[in-house]
Amino acid sequence: MSLFHEAAAVVAAGALCLGLSACGADPNSLAAQARSGDGKGYVSGDGSIERVATGERSAPLTLSGATLEGAPWKVADAQGKVLVLNVWGQWCGPCVAEMPHLQQVWSALSKAEKPVQFMGINSRDGVETAKSFLSANKITYPSLRDDGGATLLALRGKANTTPTTLVLDPQGRLAARVSGPVTAATLSGLVNDVLGEKR
Repeated sequence: MSLFHEAAAVVAAGALCLGLSACGADPNSLAAQARSGDGKGYVSGDGSIERVATGERSAPLTLSGATLEGAPWKVADAQGKVLVLNVWGQWCGPCVAEMPHLQQVWSALSKAEKPVQFMGINSRDGVETAKSFLSANKITYPSLRDDGGATLLALRGKANTTPTTLVLDPQGRLAARVSGPVTAATLSGLVNDVLGEKR
């Protein structure tokens, strides 16, 4: 290829990049995040909240797995309780930031003896790494170990970002979802709304 043709190709590529604006004009785009080299490696939600009216809820989730301690667990084990599922990883900055909020709500609900259960769903951490992180951060609710993504698949696309927090009603149906980090006030409100529903 001649020098002229090489130069023309470079100019054309640059024009295409500008025209499509897919070369990272938006610093929040996935491409820009991938090129940033900060090792983020995840898609983070914006904290948006979705509530599902009682009559519009789909079939109960059938998720199951093993806890970090090796005990088998399934959503049906929480039948009759409001269940909070939180997808997390110690490599995920927003997950680390929201952990104290989750623990705060869990502690308050447990102390008040509310019919609520929390279960973390670890993503991409080894068992010992996950256990050490939870211990260091004084997180007292249990978590499922990473199983290569099978648990996340069982959520049927309801947790496409990390972190994601799901609130299930006592029948195991999705009642609310927060895509991204959650605050104690938001989570407490969502859980109490479901607790207050007529059965």
